[in-house]
Amino acid sequence: MSAVARVRHAERSDLPRVAELAAQHAQYERAAPPVPDLAERLAVLLFDTPAPRLYCLVAEVSDGEVVGYATCSPELSTWECREYLLMDCLYLAPGNRGRGLGAQLVEAVTAQARSLGMAEVQWQTPAWNEGAIRFYARLGALGTDKRRFGLRAAP
Repeated sequence: MSAVARVRHAERSDLPRVAELAAQHAQYERAAPPVPDLAERLAVLLFDTPAPRLYCLVAEVSDGEVVGYATCSPELSTWECREYLLMDCLYLAPGNRGRGLGAQLVEAVTAQARSLGMAEVQWQTPAWNEGAIRFYARLGALGTDKRRFGLRAAP
C-alpha cells in the first residue's frame, strides 16, 4: 500500500515546504543551496504569469505533509523540432524513498507532458547517484552518456 494520499499540483501555500525540500535536494546532490527567496521566485513562475513557465507536483501523505516534489518545464529539441517536458527536479525526503512515491511523481510528470501534447519527458541525475539510475531504469527510462555544462551569462 502506498503512503501517498495524493500527488497533485503544488499550491502557493506549499511553496515554503517545496523550498525546504529543494534545499535538502541540493545538499543531497552536493550542490550549492537554492536562492534564499526560492519560494517567492517559484510563485512567480508557477502562478504569477499568464502561462506557467514551470509546473510543480507534490507528494502529500495522508496527514497532509508534503514529502516530495517534482518540477518540470517545456523545452525544445532542435533535431526533432518538437517540445518535450524537462523534469528538472525529483526529490523525496529521507524515510519516504522506496515506497512507490517517486514512481507516482514521475507518472504525474508524464501525465503533465501528455496534457501539454508532448510525447516525451527528459531529465538528468548525477552519474554517482546509482540508486536514482537503478530507479529510473526500473521505470523503463533510457539513459545517455551526455554531460551537462553551464556558463554564466551575467555577473
